[in-house]
Amino acid sequence: MKYLIIGIFIIIIIIILMFNSFVKSLNRVKEAFATMDVYFKKRWELIPNIVETVKGYAFYEEKTFANIMANRSQNYDSLNNNEKKVNDYEMERAITNLMAFKEAYPNLKANTGFQKLMKELILIEDELLNARKYYNATVRIFNTKIMIFPNNLFAKLFNFKAYPMFSITDDEMKNVKVDL
Repeated sequence: MKYLIIGIFIIIIIIILMFNSFVKSLNRVKEAFATMDVYFKKRWELIPNIVETVKGYAFYEEKTFANIMANRSQNYDSLNNNEKKVNDYEMERAITNLMAFKEAYPNLKANTGFQKLMKELILIEDELLNARKYYNATVRIFNTKIMIFPNNLFAKLFNFKAYPMFSITDDEMKNVKVDL
């Protein structure tokens, strides 16, 4: 009887330790997405300032601006994580067009306000790249943890599910056609 109680106690301790380990890893994944989300939002808020600056130089390039602003038509805080990822892809394409637009207008490139905004955008894009790497690393660790034996048994018991990596589609890998 004494050994049975000790055995049950050990099993309970193992289950608690496993559960806590999963929770810690899951929280790292959530924290990584939250970090990435901060840069998504900073970029989200910076884009209208860039667009307004550019509009002053080329009011007739409405299609480029319309595409950029269409990506911002929703309230950012109302987007779920998957919608934020899709929006990120669309913003990347719009920013590529904006960069090409900048090259077509030398006076715009010389505008100090525009230069400042573009430097800020480039900094945000660099931070986003790093945040995506961090997110994917935490997702890889978490997904590996819940897939290996015997962790997979506990993961199923506690209903822990794998998270998707932040990746690009085949369409996104194609060279972006700049359409001004």
